[in-house]
This record gives sequence, C-alpha cells and structure tokens, in this order.
Amino acid sequence: MIFIRGLVLAIQGLTAVLMLIAVALNAANIVGRYVFFRPIASAEEIMLFLLVGTVFLGNAMVGFEGKQLRMDVILHALPPALHRAFDIAADLTMIAVCVILIVLGWPAVQMLADFDQRSQAAEIPMVIPQALVPIGLGLNALLVGVRLIASFRAPRPC
Repeated sequence: MIFIRGLVLAIQGLTAVLMLIAVALNAANIVGRYVFFRPIASAEEIMLFLLVGTVFLGNAMVGFEGKQLRMDVILHALPPALHRAFDIAADLTMIAVCVILIVLGWPAVQMLADFDQRSQAAEIPMVIPQALVPIGLGLNALLVGVRLIASFRAPRPC
C-alpha cells in the first residue's frame, strides 16, 4: 500500500505542476499580448494539452477517493448491504469502462506515434497529450481496483 500512496502523491504533484504551468503560461500570454503586443502563438494549444493531462490524471485521484459523480440519492435510502452491492457494481463498471476505452483508444495513440503527427502551432508530438487519456484511464482503473480491494479487507461494522 506504500507504493499506492506514493503513486497517489506523485499523481497529485504532477497534476498540480501541470496546472501551475498552464496558469503561468496564460499569465505570460496575457502580458505578452496586452503589454508587449506579442502574444505567444502556441500558448492556447499548449494550455489545452496541459488541461487534458490535468483532467485525465486528476480523474484517477477522484476515482481513488470514490468521489466521482453519482446519481446516489436513492442509494442512501437503501439498506447498507444493498447500498454496498451497488457501490461494488459501480466500481466494477468504472474499471470495465476504463479498460474498454483503453483497448479501443490505444490504436489511435499508436497511429499518432507511427506517423509522428504533430500539433499545428507548437509542433508537439500528438502522441504525448493523446497518450495521457489511456494512461489516466489506466491509473483510474488501477486505483479504483485498489480502493475496492482495500474495502473488502477493512473491517466493517456488523
């Protein structure tokens, strides 16, 4: 579990750094545009890629903490055993959807790498931001699975 805690901290740190870089780039672009009349041509594109990384990597944290959006108003009225069964089903569905999206999406990432497709303004290899989608989904599936397994090991009130 120490490895998982370290992974969680690394993901949190990376998402924070990506967001700070995006904010700094946005501030630099504003100053460049309105003070020096020289905007950073590729700033919007780079900020978009940083945001994709932040969202998909950060999504793994949301899954690990079990704080994803749910339609759970009715669940709170159910008996604890049934509520638990629905929670388990939701986690298993989350893992299955993540795995399916990785399997379906990875060939597109591979094609981008094979063709060395690059972004228009910044000339960034498109495989980098596109790979963050399946990487984030994989981390989400892993961390939700770890949380699910840990919930079976934790003592529950009778």
